[in-house]
Amino acid sequence: MSDINSKCLEVFPGWLASIGSDVQTLQSALQSGLDLPAKKAVAGGINYLFKSLDLVPDGIDDIGYLDDAFVLRMAAADACAAGIDPLNDDLKGKLHRLREDTGLIRELLGEELFARFAKYTKALADGSARGRTVDEIIEDATVGREFASEVADFIREYRTPGFSSDEKNIIKLKAFMEAKLPR
Repeated sequence: MSDINSKCLEVFPGWLASIGSDVQTLQSALQSGLDLPAKKAVAGGINYLFKSLDLVPDGIDDIGYLDDAFVLRMAAADACAAGIDPLNDDLKGKLHRLREDTGLIRELLGEELFARFAKYTKALADGSARGRTVDEIIEDATVGREFASEVADFIREYRTPGFSSDEKNIIKLKAFMEAKLPR
């Protein structure tokens, strides 16, 4: 087994376990006065959780929520790149920690596939899910409140899926990403 696959098999269960708190971190950032580009990155990343057709279907054993964990980390990275100065130090630290995790994603996917993934996640800032756009989430107070309520429901209802340390999980994950990410 390669070193990167071995490292991912050690790390990914923690990423799956932290999805609820990671979403809470991004939601707190969204509600904390970020500039528009950072807000859009964060809202797009959270809104991805509600897409009916995501990169890896949530029902796929072991790997169904890993794409969500990846997207949350990329949303944090995109927000950090856009500027998170208005945030308190604790929230900045949490976003920087998520951003740092994108290094492992890059190492796993390789440069070409990671570039496709980064382009895909950046486009989420202009995307939509459940009939609401990121712009509506940010600009329409009613939509924003409904979104915040759905996010709170997600956090409350999310249950960490099982994850076995089988290298086949890494192979399946990369195959989904290769097949579904636009070229």
